[in-house]
Amino acid sequence: MIDDKNAQNAMQIILHAGDARVHCMNALKAIENSDFENAKTEMKSANDEIVKAHRIQTDTISAETQGEDGEYSVLFAHAQDTLMTIYSEINIAKRMIKIFEAYDARLAKLERLEKVTEHE
Repeated sequence: MIDDKNAQNAMQIILHAGDARVHCMNALKAIENSDFENAKTEMKSANDEIVKAHRIQTDTISAETQGEDGEYSVLFAHAQDTLMTIYSEINIAKRMIKIFEAYDARLAKLERLEKVTEHE
């Protein structure tokens, strides 16, 4: 049975990671609209939340390695799984911002070239 402190830690990890996912999804929606500044702002918020979740996980694991009781818990394992899944989503979304910014810049350049050749 998980003790109250570890149960609270697991729930805090899940909550912060969930908030990070919301910001990540908002960033992806912004990317769809070529709103890269908003996407970056949302990714900053996602990163802030995932760091909080990761810090709780690290503190919990560190306490166990220093001798505090720590029993296996399905809830804590779920929290860690949630954390790592959303961390992966954040990494992909960060890369997508860069990919679509480059794509958008190339399209803009092609459109400018097309306008120049039309006027010649």
